[in-house]
Amino acid sequence: MPPPQSPRHPVDARPVRLLPRPGHLARQRLHLHGTAPRPAAQFAASLAAGSARHGLLPQNQPPRLRAGGRLRTVSHPPRGLPPHRRRQLMTFTLLLDLDDTLLDNDMEAFVPAYLQALSGYMAQHSPPQRFAQTLLAATRKMMENRRPDRTLEETFSTAFYPALGLSAETLRPEIETFYRQVFPSLQRVTRPRPAAPALVETALERGWRVVIATNPLFPRTAIEQRLAWAGLPVGEYPFALVTSFETFHFTKAVPAYYAEILGRLGWPKDPLLMAGNDPDLDLRPAQKAGLPVFWVTAPPKSGTSPLATDGCGPLDSLPSWLAARAPVSLTGRFETLEAALATLRATPAVLDTWTRRLPAEAWRVSPPEGWSVVETICHLRDSDLEINLPRLQTALQKDNPFLPAVDADAWVDERNYRCEDGPQAVRRFIEIRMRLLSLLDALPPQAFRRPVRHGIFGPSTLEELVVFMAGHDRMHLRTLHALLSPLTG
Repeated sequence: MPPPQSPRHPVDARPVRLLPRPGHLARQRLHLHGTAPRPAAQFAASLAAGSARHGLLPQNQPPRLRAGGRLRTVSHPPRGLPPHRRRQLMTFTLLLDLDDTLLDNDMEAFVPAYLQALSGYMAQHSPPQRFAQTLLAATRKMMENRRPDRTLEETFSTAFYPALGLSAETLRPEIETFYRQVFPSLQRVTRPRPAAPALVETALERGWRVVIATNPLFPRTAIEQRLAWAGLPVGEYPFALVTSFETFHFTKAVPAYYAEILGRLGWPKDPLLMAGNDPDLDLRPAQKAGLPVFWVTAPPKSGTSPLATDGCGPLDSLPSWLAARAPVSLTGRFETLEAALATLRATPAVLDTWTRRLPAEAWRVSPPEGWSVVETICHLRDSDLEINLPRLQTALQKDNPFLPAVDADAWVDERNYRCEDGPQAVRRFIEIRMRLLSLLDALPPQAFRRPVRHGIFGPSTLEELVVFMAGHDRMHLRTLHALLSPLTG
């Protein structure tokens, strides 16, 4: 539950360098129209100077966390460790809910206190009851948003300020002052959980990525303050990502929210886990997106969880539970239809975030073998328009149709993608992807079982086509993430 449209925060996901998939991206490049690809290494220095300014990457410095009241550097896991130590320090992605997981904060008590404080502070501009009702209505619009080209902040602003009959420019300074001067008083409604800093410090010491996966209905400042109340100030804990309404497009009830997180991280292939207390926000949507989940709750009296989760227990039991698990049991489960649909919706949202402030020179930077940003986005755009959409339509209109293979890789050079306008290509891709999603959203469950004959994979179904499309998205987001993260690869 928001307010002002503040400057966008940096894309703060810790990058994972992954090489292009052999046979798909690694091809001999052609220098068309005298425009040679600019090596990524050459671009590193200029990107280093502009990364913070453009909000692309975190500064390339060792993470630091608090221990015994002091800050200390957390090094990356050393090489040459014995197997048991390598397992302990393996790369892992841990998503953690905030309210009632890391911080005692009953939202049924916190939200009324928040609404009363904010509406009272803004009484000079609008009657408190009207202000609170309008804010809640705009919040519902955020929860309903499925558009990958509109952030939650933009969705909120479109619904909130016009309904009050006031301009954003009039209210933003007042609301920003509220968050600086009044919002801190709401700490009285919350209590820290001693297990939270211990858990996060253990994870960071092991070299894990830690994501604060809180429902992004609030602006960044409100989330950072609540993290500080939990004993986890962002200045002392190098979180890979903190979700907020400035840069996220979906709320936690939407499985695409979790796919958007993983996309922003470059779809890491290592094991992962979502831990939270709310079955309807933290567990079921994450499972639909393909994530293993841990229910943070009191131990069930029966000895078994009433929910089909990977594990459950109080927060302080999570480290020992993780230590006892085989890593393979916590890998992503992305080959389901629900996970594929979440991925397809999240991909344009991730690209929207990555490219909004991308410097002009970054669009055409190329790795030694592979495609630039603009080439990759044009490839995704034309693949949807000329392959994926026609295949879906054919599968729905004909019985067991044959779907010939198409060499879309060749289009990159044949169509001279590298000379296209990057922002325009992103907008066109999002437009086409939204058409594809509208088609899929309208289908009854039995339609996904319709048979097809694929030119490469043989007998298949419409569902398998959708799963393949999602895997194609993940592969290209990995390479784009590596390309846009040359400083810390």
